[in-house]
Amino acid sequence: MAKVAAIQMASGSQVTANLMEAGRLIGEAAAQGAQMVVLPEAFVFMGKSEEARVKLAEPIGSGQMQDAIKELAIKYKIWIVAGTIPIQSDDPTRAYASSLVFNNKGEQVARYDKMHLFDVELSEAQETYAESETTNPGSERIVIDTPIGRVGMAVCYDLRFPGHFRHMMEAGAELLVIPSAFTDTTGKAHWEVLVRARAIENMSYVIASAQGGFHVNGRATYGHSMIVDYWGNIHEQLGKGAGMIICDIDLETLRATRKAFPVLEHRRQSECR
Repeated sequence: MAKVAAIQMASGSQVTANLMEAGRLIGEAAAQGAQMVVLPEAFVFMGKSEEARVKLAEPIGSGQMQDAIKELAIKYKIWIVAGTIPIQSDDPTRAYASSLVFNNKGEQVARYDKMHLFDVELSEAQETYAESETTNPGSERIVIDTPIGRVGMAVCYDLRFPGHFRHMMEAGAELLVIPSAFTDTTGKAHWEVLVRARAIENMSYVIASAQGGFHVNGRATYGHSMIVDYWGNIHEQLGKGAGMIICDIDLETLRATRKAFPVLEHRRQSECR
């Protein structure tokens, strides 16, 4: 069995401080034997405006944020799902929200650009979000091989779209990583049930790392990072604030359960179109 960790943060507007906090928590996970860590959405920057995030966007493959994660992967000999880092697009007013995977040699081996963008009004909380104004949507689903299994990638709002995950099942995903920054309002209502549903219906582990606290833009995020198994059991969960949870990933039992309970083989292809 391998160990995977979900890291929770309450990121602010200082990139260097956020990277230091991420490094501290990655080091803690590595010390406990984690082979992979998953950072939350926007771990490197949650500033006063989305326009400020766009200005920080780096070209893919280089820059302070990407270099820092590369160095941490090398230092701790650990795989890192860095979700998300702002990456430049062809539109100077919008950046990609990119979840980047670095292997234990510091090599960037995968990039997933958030596909579903959070454009909603939360009347109860008097909050409005228009993510598409400053974020370019991705167009490609990503599933990669790692030492802890075959990993499918998603980010936050993607969690609400079951078809996104069904497509990754066709590519053989066994674990789903979901860096997130759910609002406090939507998190209280839907976070746990959505995370567990994606685990159960896809018979996959879900590593859901979250932002959990108050941010300089006035936003409150729900936290409650979770590691859930293929049967919907919550193995580890964290409330609010920064921290780390870690869990064994038992692929042998997962594969045996899929064989004995072959629900993924019973679905009709039209269900995921």
